Amino acid sequence: MKVLILAGGYGTRLPEYTSVMPKPMVTIGGIPILIHIMNSYMKYGHKDFYVALGYKSEIVKRYFKNFEKYDKKFNYKIKGKTCNITLSYTGRKTLTGGRLKRLKKFVKRDENFMFTYGDGISTVNIRELEKFHKKNNKLVTVTAVRPPARFGEISLKKNKVISFKEKPQVAQGWINGGFFVAQYKFFDFIKGDSTILEKDPLEAATKKKLLYAFLHKGFWKCMDTKRDKDDLEKIYKKNKFN
Repeated sequence: MKVLILAGGYGTRLPEYTSVMPKPMVTIGGIPILIHIMNSYMKYGHKDFYVALGYKSEIVKRYFKNFEKYDKKFNYKIKGKTCNITLSYTGRKTLTGGRLKRLKKFVKRDENFMFTYGDGISTVNIRELEKFHKKNNKLVTVTAVRPPARFGEISLKKNKVISFKEKPQVAQGWINGGFFVAQYKFFDFIKGDSTILEKDPLEAATKKKLLYAFLHKGFWKCMDTKRDKDDLEKIYKKNKFN
Protein backbone atom coordinates (compact mmCIF):
# COMPACT_ATOMS: atom_id res chain seq x y z
CA MET A 1 0.00 0.00 0.00
CA LYS A 2 1.32 3.46 -0.89
CA VAL A 3 2.24 5.80 1.96
CA LEU A 4 1.73 9.55 1.47
CA ILE A 5 3.58 11.89 3.85
CA LEU A 6 2.70 15.57 4.33
CA ALA A 7 6.04 17.33 4.71
CA GLY A 8 5.65 20.82 3.28
CA GLY A 9 4.52 23.03 6.15
CA TYR A 10 6.43 25.91 7.74
CA GLY A 11 6.83 24.41 11.23
CA THR A 12 6.41 27.83 12.83
CA ARG A 13 6.37 26.49 16.41
CA LEU A 14 9.89 25.12 16.01
CA PRO A 15 11.74 28.21 14.74
CA GLU A 16 15.03 27.19 16.35
CA TYR A 17 15.38 24.66 13.52
CA THR A 18 12.78 25.44 10.87
CA SER A 19 14.28 28.84 10.05
CA VAL A 20 16.85 26.89 8.04
CA MET A 21 15.15 23.57 7.23
CA PRO A 22 11.67 22.02 6.91
CA LYS A 23 10.47 20.34 10.10
CA PRO A 24 10.56 16.77 8.69
CA MET A 25 14.33 17.19 8.25
CA VAL A 26 14.93 18.09 11.90
CA THR A 27 16.95 15.23 13.35
CA ILE A 28 16.36 12.86 16.24
CA GLY A 29 19.48 10.90 17.08
CA GLY A 30 21.15 12.43 14.05
CA ILE A 31 18.46 11.09 11.71
CA PRO A 32 15.68 13.25 10.15
CA ILE A 33 12.29 12.55 11.71
CA LEU A 34 11.04 11.89 8.16
CA ILE A 35 13.32 8.83 8.00
CA HIS A 36 12.11 7.59 11.39
CA ILE A 37 8.52 7.82 10.10
CA MET A 38 9.36 5.89 6.94
CA ASN A 39 11.13 3.26 9.01
CA SER A 40 8.02 2.77 11.17
CA TYR A 41 6.11 1.79 8.01
CA MET A 42 8.94 -0.31 6.59
CA LYS A 43 8.87 -2.51 9.69
CA TYR A 44 5.51 -3.74 8.39
CA GLY A 45 6.58 -4.19 4.78
CA HIS A 46 5.52 -0.84 3.31
CA LYS A 47 8.14 0.62 1.00
CA ASP A 48 6.39 3.01 -1.44
CA PHE A 49 6.59 6.59 -0.13
CA TYR A 50 5.26 9.78 -1.72
CA VAL A 51 6.40 12.92 0.08
CA ALA A 52 4.47 16.19 -0.34
CA LEU A 53 7.01 19.01 -0.19
CA GLY A 54 6.66 22.78 0.04
CA TYR A 55 8.70 24.96 2.40
CA LYS A 56 12.45 24.59 1.75
CA SER A 57 11.84 21.54 -0.43
CA GLU A 58 15.32 21.83 -1.94
CA ILE A 59 16.82 20.75 1.40
CA VAL A 60 14.90 17.47 1.28
CA LYS A 61 16.04 16.86 -2.30
CA ARG A 62 19.61 17.58 -1.30
CA TYR A 63 19.46 15.12 1.60
CA PHE A 64 18.37 12.31 -0.70
CA LYS A 65 20.94 13.40 -3.30
CA ASN A 66 18.05 13.65 -5.72
CA PHE A 67 18.81 16.45 -8.15
CA GLU A 68 16.47 15.26 -10.87
CA LYS A 69 12.93 16.40 -11.48
CA TYR A 70 10.18 16.13 -8.89
CA ASP A 71 7.71 13.25 -9.17
CA LYS A 72 10.42 10.79 -10.20
CA LYS A 73 10.71 7.61 -8.13
CA PHE A 74 14.11 6.60 -6.79
CA ASN A 75 15.50 3.90 -4.50
CA TYR A 76 16.78 4.63 -1.02
CA LYS A 77 18.07 2.41 1.77
CA ILE A 78 16.94 2.74 5.38
CA LYS A 79 18.65 0.43 7.88
CA GLY A 80 19.77 -1.81 5.04
CA LYS A 81 16.30 -2.16 3.48
CA THR A 82 15.43 -0.59 0.14
CA CYS A 83 12.34 1.57 -0.31
CA ASN A 84 10.98 3.67 -3.17
CA ILE A 85 10.61 7.41 -2.64
CA THR A 86 8.90 10.03 -4.80
CA LEU A 87 9.35 13.68 -3.85
CA SER A 88 6.53 15.89 -5.10
CA TYR A 89 6.45 19.69 -4.86
CA THR A 90 2.98 20.70 -3.65
CA GLY A 91 3.41 24.46 -3.17
CA ARG A 92 4.69 26.63 -0.35
CA LYS A 93 1.30 27.90 0.83
CA THR A 94 -0.80 24.79 0.19
CA LEU A 95 -2.63 23.55 3.30
CA THR A 96 -2.75 19.98 4.59
CA GLY A 97 -5.80 18.87 2.62
CA GLY A 98 -4.50 20.48 -0.53
CA ARG A 99 -1.13 18.78 -0.18
CA LEU A 100 -2.79 15.41 0.14
CA LYS A 101 -4.96 16.01 -2.93
CA ARG A 102 -1.91 16.99 -4.98
CA LEU A 103 -0.64 13.44 -4.42
CA LYS A 104 -3.84 11.98 -5.87
CA LYS A 105 -2.11 11.42 -9.22
CA PHE A 106 0.02 8.67 -7.66
CA VAL A 107 -2.94 6.62 -6.35
CA LYS A 108 -5.10 4.33 -8.47
CA ARG A 109 -8.90 4.46 -8.20
CA ASP A 110 -9.14 0.93 -6.85
CA GLU A 111 -6.43 1.45 -4.21
CA ASN A 112 -6.54 2.17 -0.54
CA PHE A 113 -3.64 4.34 0.63
CA MET A 114 -2.01 5.42 3.86
CA PHE A 115 -1.07 8.95 4.82
CA THR A 116 0.46 10.74 7.76
CA TYR A 117 2.20 13.93 8.86
CA GLY A 118 5.93 14.53 8.68
CA ASP A 119 6.41 15.21 12.40
CA GLY A 120 4.82 12.38 14.40
CA ILE A 121 6.51 9.27 15.80
CA SER A 122 4.57 6.25 17.02
CA THR A 123 4.80 2.51 17.67
CA VAL A 124 1.37 2.00 16.11
CA ASN A 125 1.00 -1.46 14.59
CA ILE A 126 0.59 -0.56 10.92
CA ARG A 127 -0.46 -4.11 10.01
CA GLU A 128 -3.30 -4.07 12.55
CA LEU A 129 -4.30 -0.58 11.43
CA GLU A 130 -4.58 -1.82 7.85
CA LYS A 131 -6.62 -4.87 8.89
CA PHE A 132 -8.95 -2.67 10.93
CA HIS A 133 -9.55 -0.37 7.97
CA LYS A 134 -10.31 -3.25 5.59
CA LYS A 135 -12.59 -4.97 8.10
CA ASN A 136 -14.75 -1.88 8.62
CA ASN A 137 -14.65 -0.87 4.94
CA LYS A 138 -15.13 2.84 5.70
CA LEU A 139 -13.92 5.83 3.72
CA VAL A 140 -11.12 6.73 6.09
CA THR A 141 -9.56 5.46 9.33
CA VAL A 142 -7.65 7.69 11.73
CA THR A 143 -5.30 6.49 14.44
CA ALA A 144 -6.55 7.90 17.74
CA VAL A 145 -4.04 8.36 20.55
CA ARG A 146 -3.93 9.54 24.12
CA PRO A 147 -1.18 12.14 24.46
CA PRO A 148 1.05 12.42 27.51
CA ALA A 149 0.03 15.16 29.92
CA ARG A 150 2.29 18.19 29.86
CA PHE A 151 2.47 18.52 33.63
CA GLY A 152 2.50 16.11 36.56
CA GLU A 153 -0.90 14.99 37.86
CA ILE A 154 -1.82 15.16 41.55
CA SER A 155 -4.96 13.52 42.92
CA LEU A 156 -6.24 14.99 46.18
CA LYS A 157 -8.63 14.03 48.93
CA LYS A 158 -9.18 17.28 50.76
CA ASN A 159 -5.58 18.42 51.24
CA LYS A 160 -4.05 14.96 51.26
CA VAL A 161 -2.21 13.80 48.13
CA ILE A 162 -3.42 10.29 47.28
CA SER A 163 -1.69 10.00 43.90
CA PHE A 164 1.25 11.75 42.26
CA LYS A 165 2.16 10.90 38.64
CA GLU A 166 4.86 12.71 36.71
CA LYS A 167 3.45 13.52 33.25
CA PRO A 168 1.08 10.55 32.95
CA GLN A 169 -0.69 9.60 29.76
CA VAL A 170 -4.05 11.35 29.49
CA ALA A 171 -6.67 8.86 30.69
CA GLN A 172 -9.68 10.49 29.08
CA GLY A 173 -10.08 11.79 25.56
CA TRP A 174 -8.49 10.81 22.27
CA ILE A 175 -6.79 13.00 19.69
CA ASN A 176 -5.80 12.72 16.04
CA GLY A 177 -2.47 10.87 15.96
CA GLY A 178 -2.12 10.83 12.17
CA PHE A 179 -1.38 7.42 10.58
CA PHE A 180 -4.48 7.30 8.38
CA VAL A 181 -5.78 4.75 5.89
CA ALA A 182 -8.25 5.90 3.23
CA GLN A 183 -10.11 4.88 0.11
CA TYR A 184 -9.45 6.76 -3.14
CA LYS A 185 -12.89 8.41 -2.84
CA PHE A 186 -11.59 10.44 0.11
CA PHE A 187 -9.86 12.76 -2.38
CA ASP A 188 -13.36 13.89 -3.48
CA PHE A 189 -13.86 15.42 -0.03
CA ILE A 190 -10.93 17.80 -0.58
CA LYS A 191 -11.69 20.91 -2.64
CA GLY A 192 -8.24 22.29 -3.32
CA ASP A 193 -5.03 23.88 -2.04
CA SER A 194 -6.77 26.00 0.60
CA THR A 195 -8.47 23.02 2.25
CA ILE A 196 -7.41 22.12 5.80
CA LEU A 197 -7.50 18.34 6.08
CA GLU A 198 -8.65 18.36 9.69
CA LYS A 199 -11.63 20.63 8.99
CA ASP A 200 -13.97 20.11 6.02
CA PRO A 201 -12.80 16.70 4.72
CA LEU A 202 -12.61 14.83 8.02
CA GLU A 203 -15.59 16.66 9.53
CA ALA A 204 -17.68 15.83 6.45
CA ALA A 205 -16.61 12.17 6.62
CA THR A 206 -17.61 12.14 10.30
CA LYS A 207 -21.08 13.55 9.57
CA LYS A 208 -21.62 10.86 6.96
CA LYS A 209 -20.41 8.20 9.44
CA LEU A 210 -17.55 7.29 7.15
CA LEU A 211 -14.68 7.92 9.60
CA TYR A 212 -13.51 5.22 12.00
CA ALA A 213 -10.84 5.38 14.69
CA PHE A 214 -8.14 2.81 15.32
CA LEU A 215 -7.22 3.12 19.00
CA HIS A 216 -3.50 3.12 19.78
CA LYS A 217 -2.59 3.09 23.47
CA GLY A 218 1.15 2.78 23.02
CA PHE A 219 3.89 5.31 22.35
CA TRP A 220 3.08 8.39 20.26
CA LYS A 221 4.64 11.82 20.19
CA CYS A 222 4.43 14.79 17.85
CA MET A 223 7.40 17.14 17.43
CA ASP A 224 5.76 20.56 17.65
CA THR A 225 8.25 22.47 19.78
CA LYS A 226 11.88 22.35 20.86
CA ARG A 227 10.75 20.79 24.09
CA ASP A 228 9.16 17.97 22.09
CA LYS A 229 12.35 17.52 20.10
CA ASP A 230 14.42 17.33 23.29
CA ASP A 231 12.01 14.74 24.74
CA LEU A 232 12.22 12.65 21.57
CA GLU A 233 16.02 12.77 21.72
CA LYS A 234 15.90 11.30 25.24
CA ILE A 235 13.38 8.63 24.25
CA TYR A 236 15.38 7.66 21.18
CA LYS A 237 18.55 7.38 23.23
CA LYS A 238 16.82 4.89 25.51
CA ASN A 239 14.92 2.64 23.13
CA LYS A 240 15.24 3.77 19.48
CA PHE A 241 11.40 4.14 19.38
CA ASN A 242 10.90 0.38 19.74
